[in-house]
Amino acid sequence: MQNKVRIVLVNTSHPGNIGGAARAMKNMGLADLYLVAPKQYPSDEAVSRASGATDILDNAVVVETLEEALADCQLVIGTSARERNIPWPLVDPRQAADLVYDEGLVTAFVFGREDRGLTNEELQRCNYHVHIPSVETFSSLNLGAAVQVIAYELRMKSLLMKDAPVVTSKWDVPAANVEQIDYLLEHLEKVLVQTEFLDPEMPMQVMTRFRRMFQRSRLDQQEVGMLRGMLTSMEKKMKS
Repeated sequence: MQNKVRIVLVNTSHPGNIGGAARAMKNMGLADLYLVAPKQYPSDEAVSRASGATDILDNAVVVETLEEALADCQLVIGTSARERNIPWPLVDPRQAADLVYDEGLVTAFVFGREDRGLTNEELQRCNYHVHIPSVETFSSLNLGAAVQVIAYELRMKSLLMKDAPVVTSKWDVPAANVEQIDYLLEHLEKVLVQTEFLDPEMPMQVMTRFRRMFQRSRLDQQEVGMLRGMLTSMEKKMKS
């Protein structure tokens, strides 16, 4: 199951933290690392901090946008230490590991910048937010340490499930991935503007709430196709 998990680091400033994350991953049996617009990479500092986990660094996928890193993922869990204006499904690291094994989907854990984490827009691309319950008086974790906590919980879950049957998706149709949900939301927004339900000059948080609803519902590929077909039919009707 851990071969379906990727670690995504967004806009990392210090290359040593990339190396530290790679070491944490290898310690716990993870191998799939994505780097979104790192400030400095490749780097000798990253190699030094990886302490032998250079194969993780050698195979890391470097992309320019978070959209690229998540496109084929079916479950996205973003790390967050802050309260948000719009509540989002929230889990702790152990519950996050349970989700990975219960769902059996291609999963990304997304970690933000060292100084300010993930933006609201980036967090809205996640199905769940995961919060590491450190003490309130000294809550900030080093990036490598945060990756280690998540990787450890995944490792412990894998050991508990060692003799259990391999989990595959229980649904009759594959779950929609991030890219498919994005296209659905773009299509929906276009139709909502055409019907004047949505004012593009004053969108409020309508599309954010639609995104939250769709991601919480865990649409499958056929359901996405049905919804897009419905929207296309509405567009044709408006033109006739």
